[in-house]
Amino acid sequence: MPAPTEPTVPSDAALAAREVDVALRDGAPIRVRPVHADDLPAVRAFLESLSADSRRLRFFTPAADLAAAARWAAEVDRHERDGLLALTGDGEIVGHAAWARIDADSAEVAFEVAEPMRGRGLASILLAHLAFGARAQGIGTFVAEVLPENHKMLGVFRESRLPLQVSAEPGVLTVQMPTAFTDEARERFRRRERIAAVAAMDAVLAPASIAVLGATHDAATIGGAVFANLVASGYTGALHAVERRGRAIGSHRCYRSLDEVPDEIDLAVLAVPAGEVLGAARACGERGVRALAVLAAGFAESGPDGAARQRELLRACRGAGMRLVGPNCLGVLNTDPRVRLDATFAPSHPPAGGIGLLSQSGGVGIALLEQARALGIGVSTFVSVGNKADLSGNDFLEWSEQDERTRAILLYLESFGNPRKFARIARRVGQRKPIVAVKAGRTAAGARAASSHTGALLASSELAVAALFRQAGVLRVDTLGELFDLAALLERQPLPAGRRVAIVTNAGGPGILAADACQAAGLELPRLPEPLRRRLAAIVPASAGLANPVDLLVDATPQAFAGAVEAIGRAGAVDAVIAVFVPRPFARAEEVAGALRDAAGALAGRLPLLPVFMTGERLGGPLPSFRYPEDAARALARAAEHARWRRAPRGHVPRLDGVRGDEASAIVARALAEQPGGGWLDALATHDLLACHGLPLPSQRVVRSPTAAARAASELDGPVALKALAPKMLHKSERGGVELGLSGPSATRRAAQRMRERFATDRDALDGFLVQRMAPTGLELLVGSTTDPLFGPVVACGAGGRAVELLRDVAVRLAPVTDRGARNMLRELGTFPLLEGYRGSEPVDVEALEEVVLRVSGLVDAHPEVVELDCNPVVVHAGGAVVVDARVRVVPSAPPVPTPALRR
Repeated sequence: MPAPTEPTVPSDAALAAREVDVALRDGAPIRVRPVHADDLPAVRAFLESLSADSRRLRFFTPAADLAAAARWAAEVDRHERDGLLALTGDGEIVGHAAWARIDADSAEVAFEVAEPMRGRGLASILLAHLAFGARAQGIGTFVAEVLPENHKMLGVFRESRLPLQVSAEPGVLTVQMPTAFTDEARERFRRRERIAAVAAMDAVLAPASIAVLGATHDAATIGGAVFANLVASGYTGALHAVERRGRAIGSHRCYRSLDEVPDEIDLAVLAVPAGEVLGAARACGERGVRALAVLAAGFAESGPDGAARQRELLRACRGAGMRLVGPNCLGVLNTDPRVRLDATFAPSHPPAGGIGLLSQSGGVGIALLEQARALGIGVSTFVSVGNKADLSGNDFLEWSEQDERTRAILLYLESFGNPRKFARIARRVGQRKPIVAVKAGRTAAGARAASSHTGALLASSELAVAALFRQAGVLRVDTLGELFDLAALLERQPLPAGRRVAIVTNAGGPGILAADACQAAGLELPRLPEPLRRRLAAIVPASAGLANPVDLLVDATPQAFAGAVEAIGRAGAVDAVIAVFVPRPFARAEEVAGALRDAAGALAGRLPLLPVFMTGERLGGPLPSFRYPEDAARALARAAEHARWRRAPRGHVPRLDGVRGDEASAIVARALAEQPGGGWLDALATHDLLACHGLPLPSQRVVRSPTAAARAASELDGPVALKALAPKMLHKSERGGVELGLSGPSATRRAAQRMRERFATDRDALDGFLVQRMAPTGLELLVGSTTDPLFGPVVACGAGGRAVELLRDVAVRLAPVTDRGARNMLRELGTFPLLEGYRGSEPVDVEALEEVVLRVSGLVDAHPEVVELDCNPVVVHAGGAVVVDARVRVVPSAPPVPTPALRR
């Protein structure tokens, strides 16, 4: 975030954006907000609560004037001095941080943290948030004076991973550090966020004690079902039932209230009606419960009243330092033998295994658990996040990454809370554990109106979600069936090293179907090498087909199947084997399944083996098992794509030459001063903004009359294009607003006169003319961006010119785009062969087009006010690229929120 050239006092909205909840190292929430003058009494009380030694370390004397210190801390002007408070849910101040300006670029910084809160990461959070606000006021350097024995404060500075300059004078150390975080410092804070997320999920998935509020002896009720499942699962911690009548449940005592429960409680499962949830949550907070799972519906999903009820619930949880799963959720499950937790009301209980499951829908969650049970797919953990008012899929990913039992992660998602954070976490986790997602609600994305070519391309699709998953390495499937096909493969087999497949079958027709399915999925069926064919000939019947597919014929024995699979697996000629069995009287499916399991054991994980039993049965056991070749091919192709994604270089966001960010910010600011509600930039401002970010532009003139157009044509010296300046006109060429290849002033004047007459009846249509030097002949493409309310800027490139919405050939990424991302975007286009020189045509400068994509990405990432940017066409030729036409729309941006922070 660049420092403004003239720092100003932050607006009320900016101050409100800096009031956030954060998670401490142990996962507990705390509130951080700017200090205000009316905090003076509370600040003084906080300073007075500090021990004499803490005061000495802070003020260099235990006898400091605390009244004056409190006034200094609370009475801030935001420009010369500013400060932050950390507060518990009941409003008690437990931390304070402040800076005071030394000169234009630097400020002195100081911190105090209450003794009971030390060691939980609060000072590090205050440092990050303080630096965020200081940068907005032009402060580039923090200076701290620290007593040499103040090891904890020095440790906070060191752990920030900011580059420190430390100088020593008698009795004092002076520490200088930048307010702009380095990549190492950002990663440090992200690691701290991971620790906090895991600690929060520990209270949910590995609690030492559980209380079920609303538990009954009737397993037909939600409370009864949850308690029965906890008992049946053999939960290893302390289990308590709480119900106002206090009737025993089997051999378990039932308490009338939480006050009667003798133990501390990590997790409380609230199986009570929605109207009783808030009171129960407050009671849990008073008891010091660490986390809640709220099962009841009737919250944000039910309308405005429910949304208000959910906000009150979250406020109660944050105020008490509790984390929340739900509301409107199914519960949580952990099959770890050290925990054995089933705090759900689901009727199905899957076997233990390596799949982590998350569902946003309770109903789908029940179906997922039932399918896992029916298919024998082992589950490590399950979390139903429901309305995800607090804990979400991001927290589940963080926890699953460090869970040694989880091999792959399956997600059923209906919405995103913080998609960019999801992408960052998933990209990291996916390097170790595959993530598979079903994203529901895909057809609702086209409701947003769009007024540019880029917006029209992106508004009617779920391209933003596809871009998110692609960049994060998340495997997207369309159905729950595909989800479990892929889950079975990922849990039980290694990832393929490539896309080469061998098919072994006992029937020619299914073998052909399998081959077709593999090729349709992008897999390769190489001809098997001659040495391998000779080895196969010694194993299989003499008349067997030894090409690929390998047809063992109708009388193939289980031993022939196993021998062929093992020989192929050891040869190293392919990356996976699909074995297709069709029922025959000569071999039973169970026998073939056993033989294939033996072959897989002998291969010891060299490559994945995918059995297909076309018998209607799932017979894989420790192997995955598929009913149809198409299912196996789709699952294998996705696994191969994930393996390729892991191997591929990540790329980086390059630092581009010739970017004048401050000038670009000034252009945007002037436009918003003229149009406070936002709007389209005029042609001159558009040209200047793009030029500030180094985009290649033709020489041009903005004029108001035909005579001036003629003069501009003379100055540009060569063929020119004449374009109507009409901000409300999207398709200029269709309405006669573009004339190309005009030679000389006279032709340009006549064209401008015709255009003026054409739009004479439309008073608002024509503001003037744009006269441009003609671009070299080349291919027309589109490069642009539109800002999604959740996903932020979405960068698109594709076929451009007049055919843009007809062809709909587009590739997208979330900004900022990496160099590898820009390269891959172009190669995803169906029209990419044209760029390389199709059927003898001249190749164009693909690298120049990649740079245009990167510069557009850099522009929209640096200036969140730019919500639509449309470069169409971008003419790409053998010698470079040029943006021939562009449109830019700006709106006031929301104040940025400091990080780290919990979702609001």
